[in-house]
Amino acid sequence: MGIGQAKETSLYIGIDGGGSKCRATIYASDFSIVGTGVAGRANPLHGLAQTFQSIEESTQLALADAGLKSSDSKRLIAGLGLAGVNVSRLYEQVLNWQHPFACMYLTTDLHTACIGAHEGGDGAVIITGTGSCGYAHVGGEELCLGGHGFGLGDKGSGAWLGQKASEQVLLALDGFGEKTMLTERLFAHFNVNNAMGIVDNLAGQSSSTYAKLARNVFEAAQLKDGVAQDIVREGAGYISELARKLFTIEPPRFSMIGGLAEPLANWLDDDVIAEIAPTLQPPEWGAAFYAQQEHHKLQQK
Repeated sequence: MGIGQAKETSLYIGIDGGGSKCRATIYASDFSIVGTGVAGRANPLHGLAQTFQSIEESTQLALADAGLKSSDSKRLIAGLGLAGVNVSRLYEQVLNWQHPFACMYLTTDLHTACIGAHEGGDGAVIITGTGSCGYAHVGGEELCLGGHGFGLGDKGSGAWLGQKASEQVLLALDGFGEKTMLTERLFAHFNVNNAMGIVDNLAGQSSSTYAKLARNVFEAAQLKDGVAQDIVREGAGYISELARKLFTIEPPRFSMIGGLAEPLANWLDDDVIAEIAPTLQPPEWGAAFYAQQEHHKLQQK
């Protein structure tokens, strides 16, 4: 679709904001892509100012990609799927934001990921990226599990894997834990050679810093490192149980989403692997679809 043609129709922007990045895609009313942009993390749990900045930056990048002006954000009907807004206080704060759009419809990143994965139909999803959580929507029934954030939950996520690896390496270095090849991998990752070097690089850091260690855990597990295998098995066991709990409301489809979906799939239980279906659309599509549906409801009132 040409830009001139797009200007004559409604334009929707779907925004997917999580612990590592914020992706924005502008769609025409027929859901053809007009432009897209990616900025930094947009999880209100990690700060509203950062969230709003990332949303605005990704929007401006998408507008530029579409050949539209910066001020054209005022024409966009926005759907936002954000991590962290399952906390009601944060939901209200984002809802009250003086946003740059024509109008804005807000829901969780889980909800929009599920809408996208099943192209607007019912189903279930598990997101395993920086964090982890599960969501299912069947008819009028909704089930949301996990997603409590780094330090409180997010088991099986990238941040959890990185944190567990760091704990085990520090225990091993102090003589309390089993030796593991993860030690040398963390030394190389941080360019250090002792326990305090690791601590110095991790103390006070966010979930995204720990999540960057996850690939080391999978690689070591593939090489039969016992410590790494135990960590991955524990995380995958939780994700398998999470899936089974979502299956209790009998979703017609189930998908895995996020950066760890593929590496984790090999470690999940067979009954869960058998249910995995490909995602049909990305979360930002789900956010734009949600905005379109909510906007139509308002117009019909």
